[in-house]
Amino acid sequence: MRPDGTVVIVGAGQGGFQAAVSLRERGHTGPVVLIGDEPGLPYQRPPLSKGFLLREEGTIELRARSFYERRRIELRHARVTAIDRPARQVRFADGNALAYDHLVLATGARNRVPPIPGTGLDGIGQLRTRGDAERLRAGLSAVSRVAVIGAGFIGLEVAAAAVKTGAAVTVVESLDRPMARSVSAVLSAHIAGLHRSYGTELLLGRSVVRLHGSRDGTVEGAELDDGGFVRADLVVVGVSVSPATELAADAGIDVGDGIRVDEFLRTCDPDISAIGDCAEFPGARTGARIRLESVQNAVDQARCLAARLTGAPTPYTALPWFWTEQFSTRLQIAGLGQGHDRTAVLGDPATGSFSVLLFQGDHLLSVESVNAPADHIAARRVLASGTTPGPDEAAVEGFSLRDWADRQRRTDARVEVTG
Repeated sequence: MRPDGTVVIVGAGQGGFQAAVSLRERGHTGPVVLIGDEPGLPYQRPPLSKGFLLREEGTIELRARSFYERRRIELRHARVTAIDRPARQVRFADGNALAYDHLVLATGARNRVPPIPGTGLDGIGQLRTRGDAERLRAGLSAVSRVAVIGAGFIGLEVAAAAVKTGAAVTVVESLDRPMARSVSAVLSAHIAGLHRSYGTELLLGRSVVRLHGSRDGTVEGAELDDGGFVRADLVVVGVSVSPATELAADAGIDVGDGIRVDEFLRTCDPDISAIGDCAEFPGARTGARIRLESVQNAVDQARCLAARLTGAPTPYTALPWFWTEQFSTRLQIAGLGQGHDRTAVLGDPATGSFSVLLFQGDHLLSVESVNAPADHIAARRVLASGTTPGPDEAAVEGFSLRDWADRQRRTDARVEVTG
């Protein structure tokens, strides 16, 4: 692409924001237009389910308006309704159009609302946007009983915030353990114990079949598949999300579990790229196509894309990592542990500070660290290097991932010098 070409970015979340900033940092001189369909400035999403709900956060905007003005990043509040690929234009709900030399789709994901009767009652909330968080924040200040449907990252973060407001909290999860799709059984057990220690009722292996309300249309509770009933003044639905792929699909761009891109984040149209929660890409370590929902992935993909658009193409190979804070516990995950068949635990979960190493055969896939930031940093170094300890080595009493990483670094340095 020409250095003075127009780059249009649809989606003003973390990925879209970073793409715009990185283009300017790498010397792109042409127009950069960042389009968001929410009012106000681009903002951080992670605080929404944590301190923002408790009114502990200050500003969550990523930058002040003057930042965009100085960098000549045009912010537009508008809804894109179509992509005209032959004309290389995006079309807006008001009928106007905008031409692009390169189009970046950073459309993110949206919450999936399960087909449960009663979801239209007053007092049913979700959490994806700042507006959602503001409504939940107002609701939490006025209720005494909260039910959360879904024990994933967002559901449990909201549950932890609700407990801190003094509400009685019940979490209903259809699977047999919390965060089952994302973490090991060892970590699930620890997280379940943590929430129960704060008084949260966890109903695992149970599903909500109907939400009931009063005559005035306000929710009163949730009926469960076993006939049980959870009374609640506020119900938060946090079961899963779906990638926002409609724009791409309607324009004839390949879509799977997300907008399909190659290792350079290009769609089937060379003038269109996709990044972040909406993008399905080839995993660098397994070759399998994956889609990730994390700030780290969105930011790293944005930087990779900006490098390609400014003449320095490199495949996207960043190591995935994630984090969550619940009560006083900080969980950090490096790598992807799906498909693991062996684990090794470093430290004692009873102390509240430990790490779980997840292996598939002899290959280390992922490391889950609870209140152990040094282990997390070491895990990212080790997994990124491609040389990892095996499960038998990690199971030896006194094994330290940090020491192993330091030894490996010294070994690699000696090999480089003598080689």
